[in-house]
Amino acid sequence: MLSEAKNQMLTRVGPGTPMGELLRRYWHPVAAVSELAHKRVKPLRLLGEDLVLYRTEDDGYGLVRRRCPHRGADLGQGWVEGASLRCSYHGWLFDQAGACVEQPYEDLAGAASPFRDKVKVDAYQAVGFAGLVWAYLGPAPAPLIPMFEPFTWNRGFVQIILAELPCNWLQCHENAVDPVHFEWRHTNYVAREANPDDPERGPRHSGIEFREFEFGIAVARQAEMARIPSAPVAPTSRLEESGVACLWPNALYVGSSIEWRVPVDDTHTLNLVWHYSAIPTDMPETGQSEIPYWYGPVFDADGEVLTSHIQNQDFAAWLGQGEIADRTAEHLGRSDEGIILLRKRLFTDMERVARGEDPQGIVRDPEANRCIGLPLDVHQVYNSEGSDRAFFEERLRRVFNWRLSDDPSYIPQAGQPEAVRRAFEKAMGLPENFPTD
Repeated sequence: MLSEAKNQMLTRVGPGTPMGELLRRYWHPVAAVSELAHKRVKPLRLLGEDLVLYRTEDDGYGLVRRRCPHRGADLGQGWVEGASLRCSYHGWLFDQAGACVEQPYEDLAGAASPFRDKVKVDAYQAVGFAGLVWAYLGPAPAPLIPMFEPFTWNRGFVQIILAELPCNWLQCHENAVDPVHFEWRHTNYVAREANPDDPERGPRHSGIEFREFEFGIAVARQAEMARIPSAPVAPTSRLEESGVACLWPNALYVGSSIEWRVPVDDTHTLNLVWHYSAIPTDMPETGQSEIPYWYGPVFDADGEVLTSHIQNQDFAAWLGQGEIADRTAEHLGRSDEGIILLRKRLFTDMERVARGEDPQGIVRDPEANRCIGLPLDVHQVYNSEGSDRAFFEERLRRVFNWRLSDDPSYIPQAGQPEAVRRAFEKAMGLPENFPTD
């Protein structure tokens, strides 16, 4: 267990907090590029700060403090002009650097030293990359956004899924180094819900493994596989075969996707998934001109937490720990080796930042950032070459068993819009509502 003071250090993300200062050394995805294609202004909250993200007329991005420095009006109600954002209350105009470049009434005076030169709104950097809009709230110079290998793949269908969770980011991210939960939160949970009178449990874990590398922690697990039950199977995933990777500072890589747990504030998290589906080799490349995005529901119509899909099962577990997990009352066991390792690395990085040093996983060399490989051998399915039709459809049928509903859409998470599902089916050469058997 942790002391209350240490739990506060790990979970508080506002300006000036140790974790907040650490997380401000990294770029964070905060929206989909396509989300701002038509409605160009998006209010958002990130690391405890209220901000406005906007897309300029030349398709760049601005990110400024949400309150106008004039009289505190909401710049989220403003509009874009060129590369600047105009406040809708009195018309003051602010550029991407936060400088006030026009004050319509005050400018009539024609003073030698215009009043607007004395006014500025806090501004941060924002860029579009890999279909996502990224924000950087830290000190200059900003590092590079890591070019992880999946971002270089170009023979797949990509979609972006967002979900807003009312809990702290860390209990979400600790899930990335907790492989044993898979046996119970997913495999056995699905088996029990599907057949409560005679659930057929999946294989038990017989070992877990963690390997540190520059950009995070590779995670693997071994399971007893004496037989394959009819219930969804938690397969063995040794590091030399597959595994997953906890990426620094707040992402999970599972081969088909990268999932970020972006801290909105101390008690809210934006769960954002960049999901790549390799196109079978008998289909042409999609050439996606626009990557679709959608927001997945967390609760059903009755206000109950959804548990129908694998990521929703995780959401339910995280929300069940409260707004901020009470780590002073926990009792860690042998299965929590990864949790302990993750926390130690976070404390070490907070100390580095306090000394004025870069934390781990920071990239500044463009040459080193051409393509950053990740230590998981998943390329038999998810590389740029795709996979053959039989293998693709066999795997798709198997993983459809993870759902506790008849929803034929996106397998990991509930709520995929029909238009996105149909675009996926078309790209993959699938009949509608595959599979139906």
